[in-house]
Formats: sequence, structure tokens, C-alpha cells
Amino acid sequence: MGNPDMDGRLSASQAGAAITKFYSPDAWIDGRAEDQLKDLATWAGVTQIAAFPDLHPGKYGPVGCAVLADRVFPQLIGNDIGCGMSLFQLDLPLRKLKLEKAVRRMRVLGEPTNSPRSEQLDDAGLPTDLFASALGTIGGGNHFCEVQSLVDPLVPCDLDPQLTYLLIHSGSRGLGEASLRALPSAAFCGLRPDSLEAKNYLSDHDKAVRWASLNRQIIAERAAEALRADLRLITDVPHNVLTATPNGWLHRKGAAVAADLVPVAGSRATSSYLVRPCTPDAALTSLAHGAGRRYDRSSMHGRVSGKRSDLTAMQRTPFGGHVICEDRDLLIEEAPQAYKSAKNVVSDLEAKSVAERIATLNPLLTFKKTRKEALR
Repeated sequence: MGNPDMDGRLSASQAGAAITKFYSPDAWIDGRAEDQLKDLATWAGVTQIAAFPDLHPGKYGPVGCAVLADRVFPQLIGNDIGCGMSLFQLDLPLRKLKLEKAVRRMRVLGEPTNSPRSEQLDDAGLPTDLFASALGTIGGGNHFCEVQSLVDPLVPCDLDPQLTYLLIHSGSRGLGEASLRALPSAAFCGLRPDSLEAKNYLSDHDKAVRWASLNRQIIAERAAEALRADLRLITDVPHNVLTATPNGWLHRKGAAVAADLVPVAGSRATSSYLVRPCTPDAALTSLAHGAGRRYDRSSMHGRVSGKRSDLTAMQRTPFGGHVICEDRDLLIEEAPQAYKSAKNVVSDLEAKSVAERIATLNPLLTFKKTRKEALR
């Protein structure tokens, strides 16, 4: 459980963990995130850290990093266990997408699902009643369902720029939060992998990861049905996840698993990117998952106007797209100004030989929240 006298930290005489930073000196990195990174390196059992250009301050440590340790730190995964991004290709030709009609139809994502999910939960190896009523819902914060166009694909790339794409960002909703809250406070000092507490947490963690992946799939199915289209999964990549490795326990907090293809999300008014990892060992088979926050949510209320006309303007994008978000606070807190440049993040990843850009994804319609949707 770590050293209770030192809250799981090393003494000043002990060397801290190695930190490798995969961002340039020009990257926008909040000093508080750098401080959290240095503190994290002193945690007992932490041996290696990889930090990416989307790094920003978090509640229990920096978001945008991968951490290798000899024990389990549940707080590094956080309350949204299994949160990630899934990219789908629709068989809907881009030229046939009618945005105004799509806006009306996509509002169904704010309605209760009501559909029985027991069979899908069972297929995922989960209890058939596990948070079933929340499946297919996006949630609040930075989660979204976005209709996108694909441009500038690099060769070789088998993705058709004539078709429409869906990018889903969501997680385990209340399930992951319940798992974190159920832990004793001492767990935050680090759980020995062979302890009963660790085994219980790992069981809950694995369920939440599967649930979150299923949730993104169902959100995509609901969106595809609304758009009268069939869909094909391109990639499903979690970025809040714990993995056992031969060298210890790999904690990813806002750090994407280096799958064959990884989406790097922008804001609702800027492009996202699809990259192919070429991760060196120091990157811990991980990379950035998005632009990363530039400003925290509370400060955005002083940076963005809340006038009705300005809020209305924020529901349109420079690409001629639409944003469905009827929660005033959420619209402000998730304004494009709150985020760093995803383009710069990807440029840093390429400069550091962590990933190569495969394609650009432009937002056409972003669903965040309707008045009827509950933020669970």
C-alpha cells in the first residue's frame, strides 16, 4: 500500500521516476501540469512516465500521460474508467448528407434509449443489468458524438474520403465513478497487485472498460440509425485504462493506447486527426488522445461571453457545421478556446517520431447535449 508516513512518495534521497516528454519547448503546457508530473515521479513504485503534448492539470495528477508502476494507483485512471474514442465509417456518401435534416434526426441521442440491452451486455461478458439504462448515452464534459468528413488521406489508406465518418468520445458513465468511490482512501497510496482490494478493483476496472467500449458502439448505432446508414468500426481506442505488462502496471490517463490507428480529437470547431503510432519504448505504447485543455472549465466563464447571440454563434462552426448543445454552461466550458491546437499536438508527435498523420477529420455536426438529456 506504499509508505503511509509519506503518502506513497519517495524520500528526498531516493531518485524519482524517469520522465520522457514528447512535446516541444513551444508546446502550450500549463505549469501546474508540469508540477504534477514532477510530483508523480516521486510516488513510490512509479518507475517511468511518458508525457504527451496534450498534457494538462487533472484532479489526481496530470492528464495526457502514461505511468508505469509496480503497484496499482486507481486515481491515475480516474472515475471515467475506459473512456476512449471510437471512429466509424458510415456507408452514407458525403454528398448525400443533408445537415439540417441530420441535426433534427441526431437529437434522438438526447432521448432515453429504452431499448433492452441485456443481450449486448451478455455478449460483452457483462451482467445483463449492469447500468443498462445508461448504455447509448454520451454524458457531459468533453464527451461528444461527431459527424465528420475525411480529407487529405495519405497513401496507403483504405478510408474513403467520399463517405461520412462518426467519432465517438465517451466512457463508462456512472459505472466507473462508482468503482472509484467504492475504494478505501488508502488505495490512493497504491495497491499491491496481489491484495484483495487490487483484485476487486481490477475486476471492476475490466468491466468498466468493456462497458465503455460497448457504450460507444451503441451510441454509434443510434447515430447511424438516425442518419439512415450502416456503419463499420475503424478503431476503438481507450485512453483511461490500466494494463498489466511484464515491467509493471501501465496507467494511461488521457493517453491513448497505441492501436493501429488512433484518433486525436480537436475541439468542436477544429479538425481532428487520424494517426498511426510509431511509438518508441519511452512512449510506453501510448500517445496523445486529443488537443488537451488550455483553460479549465471554471475559468471559461470569464473568458467567453454568455450573451444569447454569442451562444447562438457558438452552435455553428467555421466548417459550416452545427453544434447540438442546449446546456449553456457546457457550451461555454467546452468552447473551442478552451482547447489547445490539435494540429500542433500532432506536429509534436510527428517531430518526436511518436506517430504519423494519416488523415484529417473535419467536424460537420457535433452532438453534446439536449435539454432532455440527463448528465449522469
